[in-house]
Amino acid sequence: MDAVQVIAYIGLGSNLAEPIQQIKTARLAIANIDHVEERAFSSLYRSAPMGPQNQPDYINAVMAITTELPALDLLRQLQAIEKQQGRVRKGERWSARTLDLDLLIYGEQQIQTPDLTVPHAGLAERAFVLYPLQEVSADLEVPGLGKLDRLLAKCPLQGLQRLS
Repeated sequence: MDAVQVIAYIGLGSNLAEPIQQIKTARLAIANIDHVEERAFSSLYRSAPMGPQNQPDYINAVMAITTELPALDLLRQLQAIEKQQGRVRKGERWSARTLDLDLLIYGEQQIQTPDLTVPHAGLAERAFVLYPLQEVSADLEVPGLGKLDRLLAKCPLQGLQRLS
């Protein structure tokens, strides 16, 4: 039986240790995962940190991929890339980090497990996710949340800056 191809969207973020380079390195690492093919990559965006403001601004992007990996296997691969790039998970929410890779959307699935929530929690309120997501898939329907353009209409830029 052939594996099913799924379009998935990954959010990339960094605000430590040369964030732009962290994002570029992660993009290559994701594209090199077996059974993953890059479809599109957004511009880079600068955003203020969520949570504590005593940290550098974030650099964010969204990558669209095609994969036959199950969602949890893909998540584990993304976490391995975070670790390779120096991410240390301390359990602190919204702290500064070398790399944050979030599985935002996985096909048309809605997943709720202790390890994975898809679509990603908070996706609908985060300009630094929605605007790059629009760049890579303007007519996207977010499972359980509706059309991307409707979500964008309710989400101001909040200081988000597209980098050239």
